[in-house]
Amino acid sequence: MRRLFARARALRARGVLGINQRNGAFVLPLNPRQHYPRVDDKLITKRLAQAAGIPTPALHGVIAFQHQLRDLGAMFAGRTSFVLKPARGAQGNGIVVVTGSDGNGGFRKSSGALLTAAALRQHVSNTISGLFSLRGDVDACLLEERVVLHAAFAPIARFGVPDVRVIVYRGLPIMAMCRLPTAQSDGRANLHQGAIGAGIAIRDGRIVHAALQNAGVTHHVDTGAPIVGFTIPLWDDVLSLAVRSAEMSGLGYLGVDIVIDARHGPQLLELNARPGLAIQVANAEGLLPRLRRAERVPSDALSTWSNRLQVARQLF
Repeated sequence: MRRLFARARALRARGVLGINQRNGAFVLPLNPRQHYPRVDDKLITKRLAQAAGIPTPALHGVIAFQHQLRDLGAMFAGRTSFVLKPARGAQGNGIVVVTGSDGNGGFRKSSGALLTAAALRQHVSNTISGLFSLRGDVDACLLEERVVLHAAFAPIARFGVPDVRVIVYRGLPIMAMCRLPTAQSDGRANLHQGAIGAGIAIRDGRIVHAALQNAGVTHHVDTGAPIVGFTIPLWDDVLSLAVRSAEMSGLGYLGVDIVIDARHGPQLLELNARPGLAIQVANAEGLLPRLRRAERVPSDALSTWSNRLQVARQLF
């Protein structure tokens, strides 16, 4: 019991934000319930972003009903590079990244594994039945353009494309991390599946710390390339996109996920009304001190998104 209390005191001293405090002090008061569909449904998010002029990966099609499965052959015809994604999925579950074909009707995943056409059809059927949706409800399956890895990431990403998570509070980007896929994560950028979390300095986009499953690392486990010290390409554009996306959502505390495409630059991937807390492990720093600093900024200093970017760079 003493150890438990000692651990709680140590976390509090380091400013670590817990899940109850996150929900009670930030998510519930700052995120109006009526705006949740804007972030929980990726199809709604994508349409809002398009209306706001915010770039997202191109949408090739939507499968929402079982009878549409008979049209899958036509939808996939000529496509050897695409992504299947549940509209209301969470934590990367149900996402399939196809990078090629075997020439005999099979599809090659980013990890190299082969999927038959029948297996892919079953996956789509499971998706619209709600197997991967946040609450188990019936869902839709999005067919999207596959993001192409930016050349700068080649030494520190394996089998997949990294993404950048930015926590935005009161319109201010207060903490960020890059999630680097590994062989263990099967090319996905999800920390609980084995991806590396790398904390980023808001002021200049440089990686300052990295962790794999709560243990600190300095180099990529698959490639051996150094992670700490790496600078995220197009960082100013990434940060600007995060602030504009948060403004579009109508939420006061959220996570913005951005991917950097080699052809199109930074694109909004998705929004999260209940962003996870592992970003603190990636940065080796608690969120609470940054949240308190952001609270002390007068509202008139945050009137435009360019002002918010300037303030964030000065503070973090």
